[in-house]
Amino acid sequence: MSKIKAGIIGATGMVGQRFITLLENHPYFEISYLAASKSSAGKAYEKAVEGRWKLSIPCPDEVKNMPVYDGEDVSSAVGKCDFVFCAVDMPKEKIKALEEEYAKAEIPVVSNNSANRHVPDVPMLIPEINFGHTDIIPVQKKRLGTQKGFIAVKPNCSIQSYVPAITPLLDFEPVYINVTTFQAISGAGKTFDTFPEIIDNVIPYIGGEEEKSEKEPLKVWGKIEDGKIINANSPVISAQCIRVPVSDGHLAAVSVKFNKKPAKEEIIKRWKEFTSLPQQLKLPHAPEQFITYFGEDNRPQTSLDRDIYGGMGISAGRLREDGIFDYKFICLSHNTLRGAAGGGVLTAELLYKLGYLY
Repeated sequence: MSKIKAGIIGATGMVGQRFITLLENHPYFEISYLAASKSSAGKAYEKAVEGRWKLSIPCPDEVKNMPVYDGEDVSSAVGKCDFVFCAVDMPKEKIKALEEEYAKAEIPVVSNNSANRHVPDVPMLIPEINFGHTDIIPVQKKRLGTQKGFIAVKPNCSIQSYVPAITPLLDFEPVYINVTTFQAISGAGKTFDTFPEIIDNVIPYIGGEEEKSEKEPLKVWGKIEDGKIINANSPVISAQCIRVPVSDGHLAAVSVKFNKKPAKEEIIKRWKEFTSLPQQLKLPHAPEQFITYFGEDNRPQTSLDRDIYGGMGISAGRLREDGIFDYKFICLSHNTLRGAAGGGVLTAELLYKLGYLY
Protein backbone atom coordinates (compact mmCIF):
# COMPACT_ATOMS: atom_id res chain seq x y z
CA MET A 1 0.00 0.00 0.00
CA SER A 2 1.33 3.47 -0.88
CA LYS A 3 2.09 5.87 1.95
CA ILE A 4 -0.55 8.17 3.38
CA LYS A 5 0.06 11.86 2.63
CA ALA A 6 0.45 13.95 5.77
CA GLY A 7 0.18 17.70 6.17
CA ILE A 8 1.50 19.80 9.05
CA ILE A 9 -0.33 22.98 10.08
CA GLY A 10 1.95 25.13 12.21
CA ALA A 11 4.99 23.57 10.54
CA THR A 12 7.44 26.35 11.46
CA GLY A 13 6.97 26.19 15.25
CA MET A 14 8.86 23.92 17.63
CA VAL A 15 6.20 21.19 17.66
CA GLY A 16 5.82 21.46 13.88
CA GLN A 17 9.57 20.99 13.55
CA ARG A 18 9.31 17.89 15.74
CA PHE A 19 6.58 16.52 13.48
CA ILE A 20 8.84 17.02 10.46
CA THR A 21 11.77 15.15 11.99
CA LEU A 22 9.58 12.31 13.28
CA LEU A 23 7.97 11.79 9.88
CA GLU A 24 11.28 11.54 8.03
CA ASN A 25 11.39 8.04 6.45
CA HIS A 26 8.18 7.06 8.26
CA PRO A 27 6.84 3.65 7.13
CA TYR A 28 3.17 4.78 6.93
CA PHE A 29 3.27 8.51 6.17
CA GLU A 30 5.02 10.99 3.90
CA ILE A 31 4.95 14.77 4.26
CA SER A 32 3.10 16.33 1.33
CA TYR A 33 1.87 19.69 2.66
CA LEU A 34 3.27 22.32 5.02
CA ALA A 35 1.38 25.33 6.33
CA ALA A 36 2.01 28.10 8.84
CA SER A 37 1.11 31.75 9.36
CA LYS A 38 0.51 34.24 6.57
CA SER A 39 4.00 35.69 7.13
CA SER A 40 5.57 32.33 6.18
CA ALA A 41 3.21 31.54 3.30
CA GLY A 42 4.82 31.53 -0.12
CA LYS A 43 8.31 30.82 1.15
CA ALA A 44 10.30 27.62 0.84
CA TYR A 45 10.30 25.85 4.20
CA GLU A 46 14.05 26.33 4.68
CA LYS A 47 13.58 30.10 4.26
CA ALA A 48 10.53 30.16 6.54
CA VAL A 49 12.50 28.66 9.44
CA GLU A 50 15.77 30.45 8.73
CA GLY A 51 17.23 31.48 12.08
CA ARG A 52 14.30 29.80 13.86
CA TRP A 53 15.16 26.08 13.68
CA LYS A 54 15.06 25.06 17.36
CA LEU A 55 16.03 21.39 17.34
CA SER A 56 19.50 19.92 17.76
CA ILE A 57 18.97 17.61 14.78
CA PRO A 58 19.04 19.21 11.32
CA CYS A 59 16.05 19.99 9.13
CA PRO A 60 15.48 17.04 6.74
CA ASP A 61 16.52 17.76 3.15
CA GLU A 62 13.22 16.48 1.77
CA VAL A 63 11.24 19.42 3.19
CA LYS A 64 13.70 22.28 2.69
CA ASN A 65 12.35 23.29 -0.71
CA MET A 66 8.70 22.49 -0.02
CA PRO A 67 6.40 25.52 -0.27
CA VAL A 68 4.71 26.77 2.87
CA TYR A 69 0.99 27.57 2.56
CA ASP A 70 -1.27 29.75 4.65
CA GLY A 71 -2.65 27.43 7.33
CA GLU A 72 -5.91 29.38 7.50
CA ASP A 73 -6.55 28.75 3.80
CA VAL A 74 -8.06 25.27 4.09
CA SER A 75 -8.75 25.10 0.36
CA SER A 76 -4.99 25.03 -0.30
CA ALA A 77 -4.75 21.67 1.51
CA VAL A 78 -7.54 19.94 -0.41
CA GLY A 79 -6.07 17.29 -2.68
CA LYS A 80 -2.56 17.73 -1.29
CA CYS A 81 -2.83 15.59 1.86
CA ASP A 82 -4.91 12.77 3.32
CA PHE A 83 -4.83 14.15 6.87
CA VAL A 84 -3.07 16.88 8.86
CA PHE A 85 -1.25 17.32 12.13
CA CYS A 86 -2.20 20.65 13.71
CA ALA A 87 0.04 22.60 16.08
CA VAL A 88 -0.82 26.25 15.54
CA ASP A 89 -0.38 29.28 17.77
CA MET A 90 -3.72 31.11 17.59
CA PRO A 91 -6.59 32.07 19.91
CA LYS A 92 -8.46 29.00 21.08
CA GLU A 93 -11.76 29.79 19.36
CA LYS A 94 -9.99 30.36 16.04
CA ILE A 95 -8.19 27.03 16.39
CA LYS A 96 -11.45 25.24 17.20
CA ALA A 97 -13.13 26.68 14.11
CA LEU A 98 -10.09 26.04 11.89
CA GLU A 99 -9.80 22.39 12.88
CA GLU A 100 -13.50 21.87 12.21
CA GLU A 101 -13.07 23.52 8.82
CA TYR A 102 -10.32 21.06 7.90
CA ALA A 103 -12.46 18.15 9.12
CA LYS A 104 -15.46 19.36 7.11
CA ALA A 105 -13.19 19.55 4.06
CA GLU A 106 -12.76 15.77 4.57
CA ILE A 107 -9.23 16.15 5.94
CA PRO A 108 -8.88 14.35 9.30
CA VAL A 109 -7.08 16.38 11.96
CA VAL A 110 -4.68 15.01 14.59
CA SER A 111 -4.37 18.01 16.88
CA ASN A 112 -1.73 19.06 19.36
CA ASN A 113 -3.92 21.99 20.45
CA SER A 114 -6.27 22.25 23.42
CA ALA A 115 -9.21 23.90 21.62
CA ASN A 116 -11.21 20.73 20.91
CA ARG A 117 -10.10 18.63 23.89
CA HIS A 118 -13.35 18.94 25.80
CA VAL A 119 -15.76 18.55 22.88
CA PRO A 120 -17.73 15.45 23.99
CA ASP A 121 -17.38 13.55 20.69
CA VAL A 122 -13.70 14.36 20.10
CA PRO A 123 -11.37 11.61 21.39
CA MET A 124 -8.45 12.86 23.48
CA LEU A 125 -5.98 10.03 23.14
CA ILE A 126 -3.03 8.55 24.94
CA PRO A 127 -3.02 5.50 22.64
CA GLU A 128 -1.94 2.94 25.25
CA ILE A 129 -4.62 4.07 27.69
CA ASN A 130 -7.86 4.97 25.91
CA PHE A 131 -7.57 3.67 22.35
CA GLY A 132 -11.21 2.58 22.67
CA HIS A 133 -12.29 6.24 22.54
CA THR A 134 -11.71 6.07 18.78
CA ASP A 135 -15.15 4.41 18.72
CA ILE A 136 -16.66 7.90 19.12
CA ILE A 137 -15.35 9.04 15.72
CA PRO A 138 -18.41 7.87 13.70
CA VAL A 139 -20.63 9.93 16.05
CA GLN A 140 -18.46 13.00 15.46
CA LYS A 141 -18.54 12.46 11.69
CA LYS A 142 -22.32 12.39 11.80
CA ARG A 143 -22.37 15.71 13.67
CA LEU A 144 -19.93 17.28 11.23
CA GLY A 145 -21.67 15.81 8.20
CA THR A 146 -18.48 14.18 6.92
CA GLN A 147 -17.55 10.87 5.36
CA LYS A 148 -13.86 10.93 6.26
CA GLY A 149 -13.13 14.13 8.18
CA PHE A 150 -12.89 14.21 11.98
CA ILE A 151 -10.74 15.60 14.80
CA ALA A 152 -8.69 13.61 17.29
CA VAL A 153 -6.58 15.38 19.89
CA LYS A 154 -3.78 14.52 22.29
CA PRO A 155 -3.92 15.72 25.90
CA ASN A 156 -1.68 18.25 27.54
CA CYS A 157 1.98 17.37 27.95
CA SER A 158 1.82 17.90 31.73
CA ILE A 159 -0.30 14.76 32.30
CA GLN A 160 1.73 12.38 30.14
CA SER A 161 3.93 11.08 32.95
CA TYR A 162 1.56 10.53 35.87
CA VAL A 163 -1.61 9.44 34.03
CA PRO A 164 0.18 6.38 32.56
CA ALA A 165 1.49 5.53 36.05
CA ILE A 166 -1.97 5.75 37.65
CA THR A 167 -3.84 3.91 34.87
CA PRO A 168 -2.74 0.33 35.75
CA LEU A 169 -3.88 1.02 39.32
CA LEU A 170 -7.41 2.27 38.62
CA ASP A 171 -9.08 -0.85 40.03
CA PHE A 172 -7.56 0.07 43.41
CA GLU A 173 -9.78 3.17 43.22
CA PRO A 174 -7.49 6.17 43.58
CA VAL A 175 -9.50 8.94 45.25
CA TYR A 176 -6.99 11.78 45.69
CA ILE A 177 -3.92 12.69 43.68
CA ASN A 178 -1.59 15.54 44.53
CA VAL A 179 0.92 16.27 41.76
CA THR A 180 3.59 18.87 41.14
CA THR A 181 5.07 18.97 37.65
CA PHE A 182 8.49 20.40 36.89
CA GLN A 183 8.21 21.38 33.24
CA ALA A 184 10.85 22.03 30.59
CA ILE A 185 11.14 25.29 28.69
CA SER A 186 10.49 23.59 25.35
CA GLY A 187 6.91 23.23 26.57
CA ALA A 188 6.66 26.97 26.04
CA GLY A 189 8.38 26.71 22.66
CA LYS A 190 11.55 28.17 24.15
CA THR A 191 15.26 27.45 24.18
CA PHE A 192 17.80 28.86 26.62
CA ASP A 193 18.80 31.41 23.96
CA THR A 194 15.23 32.72 23.69
CA PHE A 195 14.31 32.38 27.39
CA PRO A 196 17.24 33.88 29.38
CA GLU A 197 15.04 34.72 32.36
CA ILE A 198 14.74 31.00 33.22
CA ILE A 199 18.50 30.60 33.77
CA ASP A 200 19.24 30.16 37.49
CA ASN A 201 15.52 30.50 38.11
CA VAL A 202 12.25 28.64 38.70
CA ILE A 203 8.92 30.16 37.65
CA PRO A 204 6.00 28.87 39.78
CA TYR A 205 3.25 29.54 37.26
CA ILE A 206 2.35 28.28 33.77
CA GLY A 207 -0.87 29.81 32.47
CA GLY A 208 -3.77 27.36 32.20
CA GLU A 209 -1.60 24.35 32.92
CA GLU A 210 -2.91 23.42 36.34
CA GLU A 211 -6.53 23.36 35.21
CA LYS A 212 -5.59 21.10 32.29
CA SER A 213 -3.61 18.83 34.60
CA GLU A 214 -6.56 18.45 36.95
CA LYS A 215 -9.35 17.97 34.39
CA GLU A 216 -7.93 16.27 31.30
CA PRO A 217 -7.11 12.94 33.01
CA LEU A 218 -10.80 12.53 33.82
CA LYS A 219 -11.68 12.57 30.14
CA VAL A 220 -8.87 10.16 29.30
CA TRP A 221 -10.27 7.79 31.96
CA GLY A 222 -13.87 8.42 30.89
CA LYS A 223 -16.37 6.18 29.09
CA ILE A 224 -18.45 6.52 25.95
CA GLU A 225 -22.14 6.77 26.82
CA ASP A 226 -25.03 8.00 24.64
CA GLY A 227 -22.74 9.33 21.93
CA LYS A 228 -20.48 11.27 24.32
CA ILE A 229 -17.29 10.72 26.23
CA ILE A 230 -18.37 11.10 29.85
CA ASN A 231 -15.59 12.12 32.22
CA ALA A 232 -14.67 9.88 35.13
CA ASN A 233 -15.93 11.12 38.50
CA SER A 234 -12.70 10.41 40.33
CA PRO A 235 -9.98 10.76 41.45
CA VAL A 236 -9.82 14.34 42.62
CA ILE A 237 -6.57 15.85 41.35
CA SER A 238 -4.71 18.84 42.78
CA ALA A 239 -1.89 20.08 40.55
CA GLN A 240 0.87 22.66 40.66
CA CYS A 241 2.85 23.28 37.47
CA ILE A 242 6.28 24.86 37.63
CA ARG A 243 8.66 25.95 34.85
CA VAL A 244 12.24 24.85 35.51
CA PRO A 245 15.55 25.45 33.69
CA VAL A 246 15.53 22.19 31.70
CA SER A 247 15.52 21.96 27.91
CA ASP A 248 13.21 18.92 27.52
CA GLY A 249 11.36 16.62 29.89
CA HIS A 250 8.48 17.06 32.32
CA LEU A 251 9.04 15.44 35.73
CA ALA A 252 6.18 14.90 38.18
CA ALA A 253 6.15 14.34 41.94
CA VAL A 254 2.97 12.41 42.70
CA SER A 255 1.16 11.43 45.90
CA VAL A 256 -1.94 9.20 45.72
CA LYS A 257 -4.59 7.93 48.13
CA PHE A 258 -6.53 4.76 47.27
CA ASN A 259 -9.79 3.29 48.49
CA LYS A 260 -8.10 -0.12 48.25
CA LYS A 261 -4.42 0.31 49.07
CA PRO A 262 -2.25 -2.02 46.97
CA ALA A 263 1.07 -3.49 48.01
CA LYS A 264 4.16 -1.70 46.76
CA GLU A 265 5.31 -4.84 44.96
CA GLU A 266 1.98 -5.04 43.13
CA ILE A 267 2.29 -1.46 41.88
CA ILE A 268 5.77 -2.07 40.49
CA LYS A 269 4.66 -5.35 38.91
CA ARG A 270 1.75 -3.65 37.17
CA TRP A 271 3.94 -0.85 35.87
CA LYS A 272 6.44 -3.31 34.44
CA GLU A 273 3.77 -5.49 32.86
CA PHE A 274 1.57 -2.72 31.43
CA THR A 275 1.24 -3.18 27.69
CA SER A 276 -1.52 -2.22 25.29
CA LEU A 277 -2.77 -2.09 21.72
CA PRO A 278 0.06 0.09 20.31
CA GLN A 279 2.58 -2.51 21.49
CA GLN A 280 0.47 -5.37 20.12
CA LEU A 281 0.18 -3.61 16.76
CA LYS A 282 3.93 -2.81 16.84
CA LEU A 283 3.26 0.79 15.89
CA PRO A 284 6.49 2.50 14.81
CA HIS A 285 6.55 4.99 17.69
CA ALA A 286 5.14 2.70 20.39
CA PRO A 287 7.75 2.09 23.11
CA GLU A 288 8.53 -1.56 23.68
CA GLN A 289 8.18 -0.93 27.42
CA PHE A 290 5.51 1.70 28.17
CA ILE A 291 6.52 2.30 31.82
CA THR A 292 10.06 1.65 33.04
CA TYR A 293 10.58 1.52 36.81
CA PHE A 294 13.97 2.47 38.24
CA GLY A 295 14.95 1.03 41.63
CA GLU A 296 17.74 3.55 42.27
CA ASP A 297 16.96 6.34 44.74
CA ASN A 298 18.10 9.05 42.30
CA ARG A 299 16.12 7.99 39.21
CA PRO A 300 14.45 8.89 36.98
CA GLN A 301 16.53 11.94 36.11
CA THR A 302 15.46 14.29 33.38
CA SER A 303 18.71 14.42 31.39
CA LEU A 304 19.38 10.69 31.77
CA ASP A 305 15.93 9.22 31.20
CA ARG A 306 13.76 11.54 29.08
CA ASP A 307 14.88 9.87 25.84
CA ILE A 308 14.00 6.33 26.89
CA TYR A 309 12.56 4.39 23.91
CA GLY A 310 13.11 7.35 21.64
CA GLY A 311 11.43 9.72 24.07
CA MET A 312 8.18 7.75 23.91
CA GLY A 313 8.55 5.74 27.13
CA ILE A 314 7.48 6.77 30.62
CA SER A 315 9.91 6.49 33.54
CA ALA A 316 8.97 6.00 37.18
CA GLY A 317 10.88 5.67 40.43
CA ARG A 318 11.13 6.43 44.17
CA LEU A 319 7.88 4.62 45.00
CA ARG A 320 7.45 4.75 48.77
CA GLU A 321 4.76 5.05 51.42
CA ASP A 322 3.49 8.52 52.30
CA GLY A 323 2.56 9.90 55.71
CA ILE A 324 -0.59 11.65 54.44
CA PHE A 325 -1.46 9.78 51.25
CA ASP A 326 -0.81 6.07 50.64
CA TYR A 327 2.14 6.32 48.24
CA LYS A 328 4.35 8.88 46.57
CA PHE A 329 6.60 8.50 43.53
CA ILE A 330 8.38 10.32 40.72
CA CYS A 331 7.63 9.95 37.02
CA LEU A 332 8.99 11.50 33.85
CA SER A 333 8.04 11.96 30.20
CA HIS A 334 9.61 13.75 27.24
CA ASN A 335 7.30 16.69 26.66
CA THR A 336 7.91 17.40 22.97
CA LEU A 337 8.08 13.71 22.00
CA ARG A 338 5.61 11.64 24.05
CA GLY A 339 3.90 14.82 25.25
CA ALA A 340 3.53 16.60 21.92
CA ALA A 341 4.59 15.65 18.40
CA GLY A 342 5.53 12.05 19.19
CA GLY A 343 2.20 11.49 20.89
CA GLY A 344 0.48 12.97 17.84
CA VAL A 345 2.39 10.69 15.47
CA LEU A 346 1.60 7.63 17.62
CA THR A 347 -2.07 8.66 17.59
CA ALA A 348 -1.98 8.93 13.79
CA GLU A 349 -0.32 5.50 13.56
CA LEU A 350 -3.13 4.04 15.66
CA LEU A 351 -5.81 5.76 13.56
CA TYR A 352 -4.11 4.47 10.40
CA LYS A 353 -4.07 0.88 11.66
CA LEU A 354 -7.73 1.16 12.69
CA GLY A 355 -8.66 2.36 9.20
CA TYR A 356 -9.60 5.97 9.94
CA LEU A 357 -7.08 7.71 7.67
CA TYR A 358 -7.90 6.12 4.32
